[in-house]
Amino acid sequence: MLTFNEKLAIIGSFAELERKNVSLGRVNFQFPNSISDKKNIVYHLHPNGNGFVYAGHLAHYETDEKGMVNIRNFSADQLFLLLKEAIQALSPIEKPAAEAAIVGELDEERWVDEENNLLILVNENDAWNIYFGLNLDASFDTYEEAEEFLREEGFNRK
Repeated sequence: MLTFNEKLAIIGSFAELERKNVSLGRVNFQFPNSISDKKNIVYHLHPNGNGFVYAGHLAHYETDEKGMVNIRNFSADQLFLLLKEAIQALSPIEKPAAEAAIVGELDEERWVDEENNLLILVNENDAWNIYFGLNLDASFDTYEEAEEFLREEGFNRK
């Protein structure tokens, strides 16, 4: 098990996190740029080595009802990877140039499936169009029709 100071060093290596000291010697680390209301990435890191990392957007971690993973027995590599993935999941999405060319200033939503395939739903010219990369995949007259299609194909709003 890593010590409190070893965990602090790993967590502190992420410049995008801000340390917040709390009661009883515990420490939180917040991600101010989070796209979610969830700002605490590291919650109640205790001098005894216990603590939690928010992984509510990550399917491959066992979380409690609040989306937290207990990191008490994590190795350095496991902790680093969990933090990297948690921050990435809560980071604003930068649009690649190709997507920006399609979407521009139009209303859009991103939908992903279990394999992380991304479809973009765009409201343009009184139609709801679904793009896979630069390719138009489908077009619908209403949002409801497009949403039903996406859900039937196993996609969820990101």
